[in-house]
Amino acid sequence: MHANRRRWLQGGAALAAGLVWPARAAGAPVYRRGNDADPETLDPHKTSTVAEAHILRDLYEGLLTYDNFGTIIPGAAERWSVSDDRLTYRFTLRPDGRWSNGDPVTADDFVFSLRRILDPKTGAKYAEVLFPIRGAAAVNAGQAPPETLGVAAPDPATVEIGLAEPVPYLLELLTHQTALPVHRPSLAQWGDGFTRPGRAVTNGPYALIDWVPNDRISLKKNPHHRDAGAIPIGQVDFIPTPDLAAAVRRYAAGEIDSLADLPADQIASLKARFGAQVRLGPGLGLMAIGINTRKKPFDDPRVRRALSLAIDREFIAAAVWGETMAPAYSFCPPGLDNALPSPLLPGRDDGPIDREEQALRLLAEAGFGPKNPLNVEYRFNVTDNNRNTAIALADVWRGIGVTTRFVATDAKTHFAYLRDGGDFDLARMSWIADYSDPQNFLFLLRTGNDGFNAGRWSNARFDGLLAAAAQERDVGRRARMLFEAEAIVLDELPWIPVLHYRSKALIAPRLHGVHENIRNVAPTRYLRLDP
Repeated sequence: MHANRRRWLQGGAALAAGLVWPARAAGAPVYRRGNDADPETLDPHKTSTVAEAHILRDLYEGLLTYDNFGTIIPGAAERWSVSDDRLTYRFTLRPDGRWSNGDPVTADDFVFSLRRILDPKTGAKYAEVLFPIRGAAAVNAGQAPPETLGVAAPDPATVEIGLAEPVPYLLELLTHQTALPVHRPSLAQWGDGFTRPGRAVTNGPYALIDWVPNDRISLKKNPHHRDAGAIPIGQVDFIPTPDLAAAVRRYAAGEIDSLADLPADQIASLKARFGAQVRLGPGLGLMAIGINTRKKPFDDPRVRRALSLAIDREFIAAAVWGETMAPAYSFCPPGLDNALPSPLLPGRDDGPIDREEQALRLLAEAGFGPKNPLNVEYRFNVTDNNRNTAIALADVWRGIGVTTRFVATDAKTHFAYLRDGGDFDLARMSWIADYSDPQNFLFLLRTGNDGFNAGRWSNARFDGLLAAAAQERDVGRRARMLFEAEAIVLDELPWIPVLHYRSKALIAPRLHGVHENIRNVAPTRYLRLDP
């Protein structure tokens, strides 16, 4: 299909789904939105990438959604309430909610959809995001039928969600693509083909009209959406931009109005060329060095602390990543919801010479020095920036008498090797959070979470704090528990934080309404495009 670039939209197929589009005014601008890649699917329950999330955010609307400042706002639900024990959420739907074919949006749509994504027959990659819902883990494991899930529709306008444990980030989970509704009659009629142009029925501000693989995905304003008359941009074309250098050339030629990612090694030249059109913002991500704590001498915290103290994070962030990453002195990035300001790594305010002296002293205490140098193997997935980061790490570690050798593989091989328990010393790790809460970072190092905790670090007090936080109903006390858990991580350093991710974008002067935010969201409905 890709080779022939076959269109999925056939003549008149849009009308078959009940869509009647107003004629576009002559010269009305189309927003050409650069997106990381072509989606594998537009089935909300089978997607797993950020590129897909950007498109789905325009096509669908969950019970809650985001504005262009990254703030959680009412979506399909106009209001909600929470029980005193924080375990039951009750959502009241808007009376004017409509699918793109005019059907009303009902509570049963959400109950059906939440059951569908957690049903193991669906094969959802991201179902675990919804495990805070009561019974979700058992349903997804095939141990209980979907009907036992803790969701209900007591009437057509009310959705009730029961939780297994109180989580203050449930509202954000309900903005995630996993919690989006699907149109049940379309799924029944078309099966897996229900997301194709001409068949897709969505409840968001836009509806799908065309998909030319590897070229564009076109959406037009949904005439049945409650705010259709107030949405400035009538059509948006999502353009896949996996080749970032080529995407910059298309942007410079005026063929694309915004890019959601930039080549990090070109940031300085892009700033010189485009000035304020280059936008760098906060992010929900961590790049770290995972350490195999099963293996001597890396089971010794002094060795791990020495390696951390020697790292010049400011240099790596600026010289290697062109300031598209920020130096990380905490495990969790700053600005998370439901959190205290993170504890910071020891040595944060010391000069490089002082940190080097501390590192040498720790290595000497652990038995390493000129007569017994420390040798490490560092594994990483190959990109230019990752390679240059590895070289920078080896250089600073050389200054404390450490010899580094590299093992570089493609990303798929790298992460599969670690996930499957392969032997290693040090390894590049990275994580982009699904929601803005410290739990979504700290859970990575929980005992038994071997898919992420590749070094098999285990700390009973850390695990206990996470377990207690999961049951804590008071948000302030919960935040303190998670702060203490992060402090343990920074003391023992099973992962050494190196960089925090930043969003990076090019925004044309004629595009208005984009505001950098930690969730890196900019729904098209809130943007405006000059002719």
